Amino acid sequence: MSQQIKSFHFSAMDLYWNRNRRKFCRTAEYITQALRQNIVFSAVTGAAAGSCSSGAARKFVREQRKGVHRMYFRMQENEKAQWKAAMRWFYGYLKKYRWKIAVGLLLCTVTSVLFIVNPKITGYIVDDIIGDGRGISSRIHLLPRALIIMCAVTLLNSVVRFGYLWMFETCSQDTLYDMRDGVYRSLLQKDFAFYNRNRTGDLMSRQTGDMMAIRHFVAFVIYNIYENVLLFVIALVMIFSVDWRIGFAMITVLPITAFLSLKQAKELRPRFMHIRDCFSSLNALAQENISGNRVVRAFAKEDYEIEKFDRENAQYRDAELSAAKIWTNFIPIFEVLSSLLTVILMAVGGVMCIHGQMTLGNLVMINSYLWMLNQPLRMFGWLINDYQRFTTSVVKIYATVSEKPAIQTPQYPKKKNSLRGEVEFRDVSYRADGEPILDHVSFHVQPGQTVGILGATGSGKSTIMNLICRFFDVTDGAVLVDGVDVRDMELHTLRSGIGLAMQDVFLFSDTIEGNIAYGDPDCPFEKVVWAAKIADADGFIRAMPDGYDTVVGERGIGLSGGQKQRIALARAILKEPSIIILDDTTSAVDMETESYIQHELKHLKKETVFIIAQRISSLRDADLILVVENGKISEMGTHDELVEKDGYYRTVYLHQLGSVGLPAGKQPGRSSGEAAVDKAGRR
Repeated sequence: MSQQIKSFHFSAMDLYWNRNRRKFCRTAEYITQALRQNIVFSAVTGAAAGSCSSGAARKFVREQRKGVHRMYFRMQENEKAQWKAAMRWFYGYLKKYRWKIAVGLLLCTVTSVLFIVNPKITGYIVDDIIGDGRGISSRIHLLPRALIIMCAVTLLNSVVRFGYLWMFETCSQDTLYDMRDGVYRSLLQKDFAFYNRNRTGDLMSRQTGDMMAIRHFVAFVIYNIYENVLLFVIALVMIFSVDWRIGFAMITVLPITAFLSLKQAKELRPRFMHIRDCFSSLNALAQENISGNRVVRAFAKEDYEIEKFDRENAQYRDAELSAAKIWTNFIPIFEVLSSLLTVILMAVGGVMCIHGQMTLGNLVMINSYLWMLNQPLRMFGWLINDYQRFTTSVVKIYATVSEKPAIQTPQYPKKKNSLRGEVEFRDVSYRADGEPILDHVSFHVQPGQTVGILGATGSGKSTIMNLICRFFDVTDGAVLVDGVDVRDMELHTLRSGIGLAMQDVFLFSDTIEGNIAYGDPDCPFEKVVWAAKIADADGFIRAMPDGYDTVVGERGIGLSGGQKQRIALARAILKEPSIIILDDTTSAVDMETESYIQHELKHLKKETVFIIAQRISSLRDADLILVVENGKISEMGTHDELVEKDGYYRTVYLHQLGSVGLPAGKQPGRSSGEAAVDKAGRR
């Protein structure tokens, strides 16, 4: 029964994308019927333990059907609320240029009004200058003057039109600049959990395809909607002013047009939501394969990745075709309706001219206004299409930027100009997705101390460092820096006082000097060299053709793993932070280089240094060594103290160095920690 309910709710979620209520009811009825059959069958066969009668099944189905309807309408209300919030957010950017838009719409009004002039002159020429055409009219001398006026109006119309087109284009680019800048700033404020949930390709599509849909709306759709509505209204007013009977004949198409417009908008919106989802997935897959191209080639999986891309590409194509099928069904109908106006005019107006109820000039004048009715009807389908793309993109972007990061600077942070480097964990526990990562961890580090951390893969070593930087918040307990809970500190102050060098090195597409000086771009070149020498990077950098001006590729392409790690270490050292965190930073360098780096780091007396490593040689000179096992600190002390104990540290020491350096009388027998080491090695 529980499995059926679970499946039922998944089906209800799928119905969220179906905006047609009639189809929804039919689909819901199908689901409830299938569910009813399964329940009755289970009751008959005894699968429900004899507790489910047919009456109970019907009652259950009724309750579930009501639940689906409630869920559906609740989702609709949530969607409307999100749409309103997204539009308010968009208007927050657009209102900065509202006066420019207002001037543009005013110029658009001028051009629309000018469109009245030429048809008026045309009717005047036919009735008053040409006359009945039986001879030369006495007013023939007015014809050149009328034609000059028509040309002047057309020229003025073109100049004014150029003005508001340029105004809307600049407004769209300015709005897009502000919006893209705001979204980018928002992305930089997101926490690690946000980037764990969202793919890079999805976020990139928000900054590219979705932004362009918004630019198109501001530059083209806004004034087109206004202009076409205005033209339609002006044309109707002018036609009614000429003859009200033809005016009433013309507006017979309006109810049909309104009905079709609403129907098209209703059917297009979910399709465009699906299109943006498919585009994001396609973009994400392409980004992953470009970034991971070396892995793809190393495993000879080009064909496999091409198949994956083809599937995503086909889904995106099908989504676009699904939307295109809708609007291509409606646009021909709008074309027919616009052409129908000509038929109505010729039928009604022709009969009236034959019976002398209308002059030929008035018929020509109304025919000239006819394009002002045809144009909006032809454009209506396209504008609805563009508008739905715009709203979908705004909602997508807003959903990204409106997600508040869990890690934020408190409203009233405790002010600190700099850090001394004191770190304390007070009974810290941390869980991720309900799984315990750290369990009641406590230790205290004084400023200037060097702390080594040793443990098997997945034991929680890097999590300790992430909590110090406040990339995540503790579940229980507190992390204190200089006696202040990191949750009460300003994030910029905390992180600017920490230098971090990770095993998984990220280098920017910049010069080596630019990468090292990333934390302090205005520092003198001598300081860059100083940091590089401590990290033992100065030698190989100067050996390169352009030295410190050598441009490295994305993520450090062209450098070895050890070279990238040393540049990352130099980058952390150059900040001269109060706390330096080295997370397996020397894992890719040889023993001689590691020994040199360790020797140089000893001279950084004022910094508190955390070293996460698997090599005993990296940790043995630390003032304090923490051994982490299964999220707990199992051992704590100096190298000599831990070697004396029968634990994990001693076992790792024996595996790496044997009995060398052990106190006299100590034999390297199997200790209680060896099993854990062997298990970690096999894993």
